[in-house]
Amino acid sequence: MLDARLRPLIDPPLKRLGHWLARWGISANLVTAAGIVLAVAAGIALAGGHTGAGLVLVIANRLLDGLDGAVARATRLSDFGGYLDIVGDFVFYLAVPLGFGLAAPANLIPALVLASCFGLTGISFLAFAAIAAKRGLETNAHGRKSFFYNTGLAEGTETIIVFILFCLWPAHFPAIAFIYAGLCIVTVIQRTAAAWAAFKL
Repeated sequence: MLDARLRPLIDPPLKRLGHWLARWGISANLVTAAGIVLAVAAGIALAGGHTGAGLVLVIANRLLDGLDGAVARATRLSDFGGYLDIVGDFVFYLAVPLGFGLAAPANLIPALVLASCFGLTGISFLAFAAIAAKRGLETNAHGRKSFFYNTGLAEGTETIIVFILFCLWPAHFPAIAFIYAGLCIVTVIQRTAAAWAAFKL
């Protein structure tokens, strides 16, 4: 919901930093791979109850997630880069709930529910993108991307905010996780309605 609105604010500094990294010969795929490593590290830290370290790793991961696209646009976009980016995103989306789920028995069921709902949002997102590509549909609402980005209530920005709340108030993880899982289901319904409108003919 907030991703497209924030792009005019975050794109200019990311673009400058992306050009700087590209001049040093750092590839977008290397940045993405580093982000994946940080996502796994965040999950491990959170599983051990180290929410402060987890918070730093969550923020660092999202910074790299923004930078890999900036580097790619400063050099060249590639289909493999787009693939690796979305895989990295879902490593992150699953590592954080998994970490909290392993940290305390009371977190396990909320973490499983949230991870399952992330799976559903991912399926709705990628299925829409695949059919949009088949039909030649394009959008620049989220900047230049390797495939069609469909909007929804629960997007990247909202997920980052929720993950930060998890780290700041870990005792409230179950309640926040259940609430956000509900928002993810609403997002799936939104995308299904959008798919019906776009693909019914």
